[in-house]
Amino acid sequence: MLTAAGTPVVWSFEPYQLVPILVAGALYARRVWAIRRRGRPVPTWKVACFGAGLAVLVLALVSPIDELGEERLFWVHMGQHVLIGDIAPFLVVLGLSGPLLRPVLALRGVYRLRVVTNPLVALPLWAADLAVWHVPRLYDAALAHAGVHALQHSLFFACGAIAWAVVFELLPGPRWFTTARRALFLVGMWFFSLGLSSVFLWSGHAFYPPYAHAPRTWGMSALADQRLGGGVMLLEGSFIMLGVLIWLGVRWFAEAEARQQLREALTPQRGV
Repeated sequence: MLTAAGTPVVWSFEPYQLVPILVAGALYARRVWAIRRRGRPVPTWKVACFGAGLAVLVLALVSPIDELGEERLFWVHMGQHVLIGDIAPFLVVLGLSGPLLRPVLALRGVYRLRVVTNPLVALPLWAADLAVWHVPRLYDAALAHAGVHALQHSLFFACGAIAWAVVFELLPGPRWFTTARRALFLVGMWFFSLGLSSVFLWSGHAFYPPYAHAPRTWGMSALADQRLGGGVMLLEGSFIMLGVLIWLGVRWFAEAEARQQLREALTPQRGV
């Protein structure tokens, strides 16, 4: 693959990026097999979602997306962050369940970390992580230092996974966190994402010097590149969150109908 300037863009197979993903896949497969042997098979769609989530991570980290995003194009880097921080955790969380996570939850100290899955903690944590890493000084530091960049990607994935775990109630949440409140939690995520993407869409200047001074790839100006990055965040976030919001709405109506039927069944009939 070549850029407009004729510079080759290659796939990068770095062990420190691939090994954790492969280990996660192997541990997941082992747990699925163990549960299946006990006569409780994991639904195929869950296995497919988890595998797709890991595949998205591999695509984001080793494909030409990585090099183009780091060195030339902000919108490609934004696409990489969307893959790592939203789409991959979304799919991974869909592929998990309480029984699959039981060995992890049994580890010493893990139970105390469940505080981050409280909705009142998870939403501010997710929003702060997203906002802080887009502050120009920290964003530029991630571009300049591999260790900072790895930390950035790890936190994007972790905070995204925590937020989606709350939305899908992967672990039992507070009793007050009903389906309607989960929808409000998701709306909060959506509005914050819209706000941040609007900053990039409507800004009159480029925020990040590395992209402002990068070779102009495909004839795109730094400001147009930045605005396109905001559009990537806006469209991806809206597509996924709207879909999940519709699903939560359907679930809320089903729960409301079930409660009404239960009340009618328990109410004594007059004249009987």
